[in-house]
Amino acid sequence: MAGKLYIVPTPVGNLGDMTPRAVEVLKAADIVLAEDTRTSGVLLKHFDIATPMRSHHKFNEHEAVNAVVRQLSDGAVMALISDAGTPGISDPGFLLSRECRRQGIEVETLPGATAFVPALVNSGLPCDRFVFEGFLPPKKGRATRLEELKQMTMTMVFYESPLRLLKTLQQFAEAFGPDREASVVREISKLHNTTHNGTLGELVDYFTANQPRGEIVIIVAGRPPEAQAKVDKYAAFKQKNAKV
Repeated sequence: MAGKLYIVPTPVGNLGDMTPRAVEVLKAADIVLAEDTRTSGVLLKHFDIATPMRSHHKFNEHEAVNAVVRQLSDGAVMALISDAGTPGISDPGFLLSRECRRQGIEVETLPGATAFVPALVNSGLPCDRFVFEGFLPPKKGRATRLEELKQMTMTMVFYESPLRLLKTLQQFAEAFGPDREASVVREISKLHNTTHNGTLGELVDYFTANQPRGEIVIIVAGRPPEAQAKVDKYAAFKQKNAKV
């Protein structure tokens, strides 16, 4: 009988955000697949979880997927976690989930923490429709993607490191215009959680003077609809009568 893969979100900051069910699943699993066993070891110890761990990260997931799937096929129950948030969202997880689906192995993803949702809602920008971009390509393909996003009318969500934040904001201001509304949210659910709202130009000025730290989510408003000139359907009739 085939086993089961649980995809388990872990807190992005405050350990109090861990759900009781997530703790139960991790305790009951045969193996926990962790992005970084050192980071996850702190989490598991905090919640008295003694389940054995195995590394599963972006550098080994291509090679590890087949072995994991074989164990699942033989009946193992595994739980996949990343360093923080929901696996598969800018973290390892997609390849394993896809292969499990292909092999008919049950996958269940628990609801829980992910960084961009609170950042998006907290930004005050429209969140009824949005596009999640995650980390943009660092070099090759970056300019091309920014050019494509110029026409995006939905709110855009990006992840960025503190070392690249200022340069990225400068590139956004150049691509989208310095007057485009945006929000920079850092250290979500942690002690120094902050949100800075303003135009891209204002945010460039702020982070030029203030060096950012911690994990960062950038929310950028979509392209505003172009103003449509009011059409007077009687214009031709009026013009004709004016000549009489």
